[in-house]
Amino acid sequence: PDPWVEMNIGFYHFNDKMYFWLLKPVATGYGIVIPQELRIAIRNVFYNIRFPVRFINSLLQAKWSKAGGEFGQFCLNTTVGFLGLANVAANYPALQPSREDLGQTFAVWGIGNGAYLTIPFIGPSSLRDALGRLGDIFIDPIWWVPVNFWTSVGIRAGEAVNDTSLRIGEYEALKEAALDPYVMIRNAYVQNRNKLIAE
Repeated sequence: PDPWVEMNIGFYHFNDKMYFWLLKPVATGYGIVIPQELRIAIRNVFYNIRFPVRFINSLLQAKWSKAGGEFGQFCLNTTVGFLGLANVAANYPALQPSREDLGQTFAVWGIGNGAYLTIPFIGPSSLRDALGRLGDIFIDPIWWVPVNFWTSVGIRAGEAVNDTSLRIGEYEALKEAALDPYVMIRNAYVQNRNKLIAE
């Protein structure tokens, strides 16, 4: 359900402008200065650090094989992969489980999507997944770093710029192919979440 469609469309346009006016130009400049290999290594490190979020949610959903895969991936990438700089586990399909989060855990526990939401600076979500995001913060090591709130936000913003620099063009292609980009993104989000929950 999308009862707050007017608000959501407004936030969609806000996020769209933020992408084209701020995030994309910064990420493009960043990509010119920082070699792709280093940007991929930075992405790998952030992924590796967030192991507790994926592992704990796999356990909460009683997905034991996924939890084992997450644990094996983390151990291999942290040791042989030099603290996660290299995704050595990518060579082993069994150690590449799909990501789990608290929103998916709530779904497995029987909690429905709730209303669709577009969150400023974040993008598509639902009431259930928004609550899940808040819960995941408490097990996300990025937020454990003993620094002030704004430094943590800066780290997250830096991660967003790095990730965007590796995906420039994907959003543009989706938008160009859609008759109504807002509806396309909403439907794609819901379908993708349902797929992840079912896995």
